[in-house]
Amino acid sequence: MTASLAQIAPAVTAAFLASSVEAVEALTIILAVATVRGWRPAGFGALAGLLSLALIVAALGPVLTQVPLHLLQLAIGVLLLLFGMRWLRKAILRAAGVIPLHDEALVFAAETAGLRAQARRDRARHGWLASLACFKAVLLEGLEVVFIVIAVGAGRGLLVSASAGAVAACLLVAAVGFVVHRPLARVPENTLKFAVGVMLSAFGVFWTGEGLGVAWPGADLAIIAFAALFLAVGLAAIRLAHRPRRVAAP
Repeated sequence: MTASLAQIAPAVTAAFLASSVEAVEALTIILAVATVRGWRPAGFGALAGLLSLALIVAALGPVLTQVPLHLLQLAIGVLLLLFGMRWLRKAILRAAGVIPLHDEALVFAAETAGLRAQARRDRARHGWLASLACFKAVLLEGLEVVFIVIAVGAGRGLLVSASAGAVAACLLVAAVGFVVHRPLARVPENTLKFAVGVMLSAFGVFWTGEGLGVAWPGADLAIIAFAALFLAVGLAAIRLAHRPRRVAAP
């Protein structure tokens, strides 16, 4: 099945942005482990996580080809809606000041302190535990990347395009992170999550309709219309839910 540019561009963009967020979160933990325990256990755990992800992807590939297209579109559409709306909801609440913004520098400091306390308690196993922390970070964040790639690419000839966007994002974040040797705290993570939530929700509506046999006006261009609708509603929700952030008294 040949995909159109109207599908390829949003799929690549969604995969790239979502993978950037997940890669930043995984990198924060890897850098914390490397800072406290060294690069060997951190690298070993990260590599084990990547190999596990590769095995999962290899196992999922043949299964997807056996599922009827309309059922695959319906299932992925519903999951995309749930996944996208979850990201969009959190991004709206954070932008409105209802819940605090995600702070990678704070996560790095907390993870580093926890690892140092763990090392003092059990010096004999500190290398193994450090590797396990990196393994879990890469595996869990990587599974979300794999899901997003499958969700925006499976069934419409977009797996290669979505995979390329995800791989490019992970390589870029890894390269920048390892060059600066610190968490990427300046990455506008909430803005990225908002954009990804809009895109995944738009794909979710489109694919759910396709799975149910709905003929969308404009065919693939309906994805752009749905994205614009979610964007407008999201921005309006931020204004409605906005709460001024408290300023500490001098």
